[in-house]
Amino acid sequence: MSRVCSICGKGKMKGNLVSHSNIKTNKHYNANVQKVKIDDNGTSKNAYVCTKCLKTIKG
Repeated sequence: MSRVCSICGKGKMKGNLVSHSNIKTNKHYNANVQKVKIDDNGTSKNAYVCTKCLKTIKG
C-alpha cells in the first residue's frame, strides 16, 4: 500500500531532523491516510483517503 491519498494526491513529505549541533539528517513524513469505503454509483469501493479529504467528504 502506498501512502498516497486517492483524492488529492497527498503523499510523503521530506524534512530534516536538526540536532543541537545543527547536523541535519533526512526524515520522511507520511500522510495520515485511512482506508475508507466510498459509494460510486451504487457500488462501494475501497480507497485510501487523507484525513483532510475525509473531513470534507463527511462534512
